[in-house]
Amino acid sequence: MKFTVEYPIERGAGYSPEFLRPDVLAAFARTAEEAGFDALAFSEHPAPSRKWTEAGGHDTFDPLAALAFCAAVTSRIRLMPHLLVLPYHNPPQLAKTLATVDVLSAGRLTVAAGTGYLRSEFAAVGVDFEQRNTLFDEAVAALHAAWSGEPYRFEGTGFLAVDQVLRPRPVQQPGPPLWLGGNSPLTRRRIVRYGQGWSPILTTGRHAASFRTPSIDSLEELAAAVDELGARFREAGRAPAELDVQVEAPVPADEVADPAAHLDELGRYAKAGVTSVVVHSPTGTGAAALDALRSYGAQVIAACR
Repeated sequence: MKFTVEYPIERGAGYSPEFLRPDVLAAFARTAEEAGFDALAFSEHPAPSRKWTEAGGHDTFDPLAALAFCAAVTSRIRLMPHLLVLPYHNPPQLAKTLATVDVLSAGRLTVAAGTGYLRSEFAAVGVDFEQRNTLFDEAVAALHAAWSGEPYRFEGTGFLAVDQVLRPRPVQQPGPPLWLGGNSPLTRRRIVRYGQGWSPILTTGRHAASFRTPSIDSLEELAAAVDELGARFREAGRAPAELDVQVEAPVPADEVADPAAHLDELGRYAKAGVTSVVVHSPTGTGAAALDALRSYGAQVIAACR
């Protein structure tokens, strides 16, 4: 099992203002690395609506700027936007930014990406919500064309690249691993074509409609979907072992009252095909967050190694 931790401001309202300080972010990244976490994640919401925020949304940094900062203060932990909304971005510009983060982190970037679901946010950044699936597929193709490091031509929606060259190339070739978020059959078909990971949403107790994705309400449903995805991998000549499956951990790092029971629950996740979990951290104080990371690392992560 792999473990990714999200920064506390992404857990919701009420976080301590100290989490906006660069020294606290640097300490959080270093402590997560020392505690054994495999990746550090930031989500993307460049222009969320007041309605979404007041209904339980959360604040964010720009994920790629934050990950570049974290790359400079760590050496092992992987860096992950979770999820990066590809349709929000001009693909050649995004290819450059992602390549830069990968180079400056010595090849530690994993791109967990999604099509997005907040209609008002699409409007705010000037992107047609109804075109999000077309834009997503265009972006993936354009990213890989750019990451070749050779002159490339690509005509997309609203842009035309003719004999453009992106250098330096990403350290990871043919590009950073691409994980796709969402529960839809379309998402799974995309993963078979060009993805290395799946980030489904366990919708138990949630309104799947708000995420604009079909529901997956149990580990049994998830296991069936993972099995189906594995079969499609084999049909495509790919090994199912190449696939990572990442979901949210059953409880945040600071709510593990019984480590043995938590490990048992993670074991059930693993049997369902989950290879990685996203762990939330406390929002009260920087010191409490660092203590939670250390405790989770010692009591949970170490036991899984």
